[in-house]
Amino acid sequence: MCIFCSIINGEIPSYKVYEDENVLGILDISQVTKGHCILMPKRHVANILEADDETAKNLMVASKHLAQTIVSKTNANGVNILTNCKEAAGQTVDHLHFHVIPRFDESDAIEITFNDSNITNLEDIHTLLTK
Repeated sequence: MCIFCSIINGEIPSYKVYEDENVLGILDISQVTKGHCILMPKRHVANILEADDETAKNLMVASKHLAQTIVSKTNANGVNILTNCKEAAGQTVDHLHFHVIPRFDESDAIEITFNDSNITNLEDIHTLLTK
């Protein structure tokens, strides 16, 4: 069984910070920043690509509410809401989940960078994605 399903079923203890009938939010044990949480649908689905629209919607709405709570209560200056989808993108648990990570300043223990690439032909990419 997947580790997140075990947490949802109460077989593994966690620090719950959000719960409704469809979504569970817990403190991430790694705490990249103070208040770092994980939100997951209670129904097992591997990742966002495999989620039905209702599951995705429920998770996004819960993410918004939890992010607002975290920013307010921790006095964070911002927040990242992240998901990794499949191993190539860094997914290590095959259960859809969003990281909700409060951000305080540039000294936070997380770095997200977008490096320049040599991909420049936007017309070809546009055609690929829209045809």
